[in-house]
Amino acid sequence: MQENGYTKAWENMILTDLDHTLLRSDGTVSEHTLEVLSEVRKNGAGLAIATARYWIGAERYIDLLKPDFEITTDGTLIHANGDCIYSVGFSLEETNRIVREIFDIYPEAEVTLASGKTVLWNSLHISESPRLHKALFCDFREPLTCCANKIAVSFPEKEYAERIAEKLGCKLQCYRGEALYAFLPKRSGKVLAIQALSEESGIPISDFIAFGDDSNDIEMLTVCGTGVAVGNAIPEVKEAASYITASNDEDGVANFLEKRM
Repeated sequence: MQENGYTKAWENMILTDLDHTLLRSDGTVSEHTLEVLSEVRKNGAGLAIATARYWIGAERYIDLLKPDFEITTDGTLIHANGDCIYSVGFSLEETNRIVREIFDIYPEAEVTLASGKTVLWNSLHISESPRLHKALFCDFREPLTCCANKIAVSFPEKEYAERIAEKLGCKLQCYRGEALYAFLPKRSGKVLAIQALSEESGIPISDFIAFGDDSNDIEMLTVCGTGVAVGNAIPEVKEAASYITASNDEDGVANFLEKRM
């Protein structure tokens, strides 16, 4: 394959989720994992992350890992070499309708909205957030002038989120151990982003090795040539995976790669 601005002659692609997968429970990446990733990349593998986190929430790990590609914001964005090479978002009308519906159903809602790398948040404690301290304050009282890739809200009842998703025809994403619900464009998700990444990188999806732990990783593990669940993954993920490795706190990603590559 010819090299261009984003691609190299990779033999395969390592694709890993971050939280509860590559990251240990304390949010760190072990030295052992960093060493293994460095070695397999020297031997011809590409590296991509695929995370539900907003880009600014994943930035410190991007700086640490220096992946070839970053799938962030629940698969609605892909960046490479600092450039956005893939984006799926709501229209401006859809963005404002979702925001209005959220506050109509729950006026006290805490909302974050991603538009590319920019995140808007109606919290008064942005600077205290380890993940989103680079977010911009927005009280969402005035109509927005930017289109959202993802809108997330904390609701006391899942029913609130389900009602909005059904009414407006958007995709609803829930997260492990959190009362957080994300509204995504209907045609979005990690799998569609992976298909775009395969086209961009020139690597067939059959040559992707994917690692995950949560429900939003199931399709990813199923569609990739090799799908690996970490030992702490939920049962549905383990059932969908081709292999099960050690837990995130036992460097499961690194252990699998050491044995297989």
